[in-house]
Amino acid sequence: MDKYHPKCYNGLSFDELKQFLEAKVEQYNTSKFIETDPIQIPHSFSRKEDIEIAAFLTATIAWGKRKSIINNAQRFMTLMDNAPYDFVMTHQPQDLEVFDGFVHRTFNAIDAVQFIKSLRHVYTNYNGLESVFNKNVKNDSLQFSIHKFKTLFFEIEHPKRTQKHISDPLKNSAAKRLNMFLRWMVRPNDTGVDFGLWPTLSPSQLSCPLDVHSGNVARKLGLLKRKQNDAKALKELDKNLRLLDEKDPVKYDFALFGLGVFESF
Repeated sequence: MDKYHPKCYNGLSFDELKQFLEAKVEQYNTSKFIETDPIQIPHSFSRKEDIEIAAFLTATIAWGKRKSIINNAQRFMTLMDNAPYDFVMTHQPQDLEVFDGFVHRTFNAIDAVQFIKSLRHVYTNYNGLESVFNKNVKNDSLQFSIHKFKTLFFEIEHPKRTQKHISDPLKNSAAKRLNMFLRWMVRPNDTGVDFGLWPTLSPSQLSCPLDVHSGNVARKLGLLKRKQNDAKALKELDKNLRLLDEKDPVKYDFALFGLGVFESF
């Protein structure tokens, strides 16, 4: 792989870097990862639509302390009687009162109610989440799909404040939480972590969920130069991860995240 010669941590060559990251992927991409990760919430379901909705709502509130994310995501599921798809599709206005008092950081009951309404809109009028993302792939990337999804999600009446909870790559956001959700849905479940629920999409189209941990590690390894964790940085990181593995570049999220969170790399 001589096309790219990053300035690597401790002077690693490209082949050494790839070998190092592959080992870290193998270390962290295991069922043990689930025990401390928010992905455990959708793993408690078996129906495709329940997994999708549980994963989407969990990813939506996935910022802050991981324990808090997991606890509040579990509460979210409990408020929907642990039947998220049925709740989304059959709820009556009075049923939404169960969210009164729900809050995770800046995501509150107003946002929760709107997300339930918008999800029903997506499943009723656009054949579900997978269909929306699949129909809007552009340049073999899902970043335009995320932009289009936000447009459709908020085309019904909604409070303006709730828009901030879905990022838009076309407004220079790295869209970390939605890219994480897409990783969960698209990557195969060979190791029992991701779900591989959406065969209409390919792992090659995914982008890394870029956050402070993966970003800092990527910079130390010479995979990322841009200092801000924005859409431009994501494009740079995507390009370099695809040189490592063009078919499944986002598997390295396990390595970058694991090195940052568990090893303080």
